[in-house]
Amino acid sequence: MESSQQFISRKNQEYTKKKPIKMKDISRKGKHIFEREAWTFMTQHNLEEKVFVIERLRRIGIEGENTHKYLKAGDVEYRIGYYMIGKNGKVKGKWTWGQYCPMIPQEDFKKLIDKAIKDKVIS
Repeated sequence: MESSQQFISRKNQEYTKKKPIKMKDISRKGKHIFEREAWTFMTQHNLEEKVFVIERLRRIGIEGENTHKYLKAGDVEYRIGYYMIGKNGKVKGKWTWGQYCPMIPQEDFKKLIDKAIKDKVIS
């Protein structure tokens, strides 16, 4: 199985490819298109099977309808997420995007924010 450090190395290479990220608008009638400008990864201190990520995303476009009219190309937003090794079904034993809001131990929160500042994800 791929270690967290191997996973982070693989994802860093993948993220460098600058593939646009599409996210559904809340109306489901449109999509927001982002470019990932910067990111940082960190393994949870007491769970090697969980890796946090903070990404700086720049909106590069909107397709279809946009529920919130004040959103526009050029806006910067941050996404905090995590990956875990799946335990069920087709993702069992594979790194997969966390499907819920991330929970982060107190000991890791400041470390993750500090790392994001050091890595120039957050300015």
